[in-house]
Amino acid sequence: MADTKQVLEGLDRSVSTTRLLAIVANYQGAQNALESQSIDVLGFPFSLSEIFQMRNTHSSREEAFTVLERIHNACQRKSKELVVYVSMGFGNPYGEVWSLEVLMHWVERLAAIGIRTLSLSDTAASANAERIREVFSTVSSLYGEGLTFGAHLHARPDQWRDHVEAAYAAGCRRFDGAIQGFGGCPMATDGLVGNIPTEKLISFLTTQKEEFNLNHASFEVAYNHAKRLFSAYL
Repeated sequence: MADTKQVLEGLDRSVSTTRLLAIVANYQGAQNALESQSIDVLGFPFSLSEIFQMRNTHSSREEAFTVLERIHNACQRKSKELVVYVSMGFGNPYGEVWSLEVLMHWVERLAAIGIRTLSLSDTAASANAERIREVFSTVSSLYGEGLTFGAHLHARPDQWRDHVEAAYAAGCRRFDGAIQGFGGCPMATDGLVGNIPTEKLISFLTTQKEEFNLNHASFEVAYNHAKRLFSAYL
């Protein structure tokens, strides 16, 4: 975004251990992120759908793959982490062919250039719990030792738990969320679909007795502040 630099300059990170991630869709955006002292991790959206890749980054999959390889090399030079968000990771609503074989093809190509963290994304909220479990079981069995797979899921309020439980049961331990589930993909046709609520993820992982580095008091402050902002402007 055009004002990302100003936002970052307004953050006081002197007492924070939080790592910040910036999503970049092209090489220029990556260069800007790499120049920032505040950014620890870069995220790149790569789609299994040719149609969505063109809509999202105005490039074909092969063009996006070439850009991604350049970004990966630049991240290594700057000692920054890179996460690839594999959109349409659980299905394709555009009528294009989707299969586990298609997913594995691109996972193998991404791994071959050195990508080690992939966040499988239910971009248009077309996944169900069975498909999520199948995908994570497959990638965990084939690449569990060398790659880290995360879940970037979108769901209706009554679906989030089934989807998260399916990914967790299949071995996923990296989840994305947003306070109150705010956001989502504009390509999703259901107005109730949003991101997985961070507060719900925290509750779920706590019941699973997972240990994660979170300052609960600070999160409560952030949650209450976000709630006030959402109420005032949405």
